[in-house]
Amino acid sequence: MGMIGRRAPELRVRRWIGGNGEALDTPLKLSDLGTRVKILFAFQHWCSGCHSHGFPTLQRFYSILAPMGIGFAAIQTVFEGANENTLEKLSLNQRKYGLSIAFGHDVPSTGAAYPSFMEDYQTRGTPWFTVINADNRIVFSDFHLDADWLASELKRA
Repeated sequence: MGMIGRRAPELRVRRWIGGNGEALDTPLKLSDLGTRVKILFAFQHWCSGCHSHGFPTLQRFYSILAPMGIGFAAIQTVFEGANENTLEKLSLNQRKYGLSIAFGHDVPSTGAAYPSFMEDYQTRGTPWFTVINADNRIVFSDFHLDADWLASELKRA
C-alpha cells in the first residue's frame, strides 16, 4: 500500500519462462513489458485464492487488455511452501490458464526473509496485483483488483 505513487523498482527475479514456456536466457526487465501500463501478478502454486480468484482475474484482464498493448507478467513468490511452489509449476499454471506471458520464479536470496519482489514492492501475500502506469509509477498494489477501477484508470492514462 505504501508503494502507491512511487517509481516501480526494477525486477530482480532471476528465473523466468517466456510466453511459450521456454526458459529465458536473461531475467525479465520492466522495459520488456512495453512502455504502456504493466500488470504484475504475484502468486503461489499452492494458494487456493490464486486459483479461485487471482488467475481468473488475470485471465480476464489479459484477454481484454493485452491486445491494447498492456504488458503482463506473473511471479511465483516463494515465501513458504518451497517444496510445492517449484520452478516446474510455472509452465503448468501458464498452460492451465492459457496465459502466453512471462512467468517468474522468485525465491529469497541467501539471508533474505522474502523473495525480491515481495521486498521491493512491499507485497503481503498472494494473490497480489501490482499495476504500473506508463510513467513507471505504481498506481495499484493489493490483493483484489477491481475491474471497473482498472478500466477507468486506463482511460485516464
